[in-house]
Amino acid sequence: MRITSLWLPFLAILLSVLAGCSESEPESSGSATPETTPPEYPVTWRFALEEIEGSVQHAYAVALKERIEELSEGKIQLDIFPYGSLGTSAQLTELAKNGSVNLAFASPGHLADQIPEVGVFTLHYLLSDDGNVNRQLLASPDLLAMFETPYASRNLKLLAFVPEGWMAWTANKPLRTPADFQGLRIRTMTSDMAAATYRAYGAEPSQIPYSQVYSDLQLRQIDAQTNPVFAIEEMNFYEVQSTMTIARPAQFVSSLVTNGDWYKALPAKEQQWLDSALADVAEVAWKTQAELNRARMESMLEAGELQVVRLSEEERAAFAKASRPVHQAYVDATGERGNEILKRIRQLVDTLENQPSAPANQSGD
Repeated sequence: MRITSLWLPFLAILLSVLAGCSESEPESSGSATPETTPPEYPVTWRFALEEIEGSVQHAYAVALKERIEELSEGKIQLDIFPYGSLGTSAQLTELAKNGSVNLAFASPGHLADQIPEVGVFTLHYLLSDDGNVNRQLLASPDLLAMFETPYASRNLKLLAFVPEGWMAWTANKPLRTPADFQGLRIRTMTSDMAAATYRAYGAEPSQIPYSQVYSDLQLRQIDAQTNPVFAIEEMNFYEVQSTMTIARPAQFVSSLVTNGDWYKALPAKEQQWLDSALADVAEVAWKTQAELNRARMESMLEAGELQVVRLSEEERAAFAKASRPVHQAYVDATGERGNEILKRIRQLVDTLENQPSAPANQSGD
């Protein structure tokens, strides 16, 4: 009895230690990698636009904000910064590259100086006349994959291409032939590739900031400009130009980008919310651009101060022929990768145009 009584305290301590070890096992038997500290919600993401409120980009941003805040149950908040809030288009791209903003629109019109391959979207008479074909093309995973590496080389992750409608020309005269561009001082987007086609027509491109276009037109510092119809109306360019020429040379295509490192570092559920929201609003820009371009054209015509000239197929063919050397200039500037991109876009356009189920033309101009 005495020996047993001496061992009882020791046994009690031993059993206590063993019990403690047993209780702690579930905490250490999981993954060897410790869990990261969960973010403190709500988290705010900053979204910078190249356009003002009421634009296609603004409508897209508002739709994305509503959707991602819904999917995340308010854990993600999206702050939208319209054009002019944070800087020029080129400056917005730099803010995205260094992570100062989380999402930004970056149009090929300026981005092609940094990512030459994206200049393909400034080439004239490359895309289809069928709007639905272009919609499918720009949403194609195949197309996005072709640009993944070029964007990544600038620490940008490409999230989507966003079409905003056909580019139109305004001047104080109709622009029916390439000869009408001879000596014309036309404001183009700021990349050299965006200006190259107008040089091929004989024009003198001017690459001033978007916010300066109205005053330069008014003061006759420039003679003409090119933008989608909705932008011409919302920026009031029609007030200082007499004639709009509808030639449907190219779609205005912007890209939605983010900082590559920021995207990779997102928790898995936040990546999923973002990817799902982007998929859900993919149709918004397409529908919005069609509606806005129609409504804004009607508004300008109702004002009674603008003459609208629509080119015939023969007139468009003359411009297509004159612009063809710039397609080769694009290949010369981008090498094998650019050549493959150009060939693949032509193949995709041809395939989509010849699909039996392709609906009628939806140009949206």
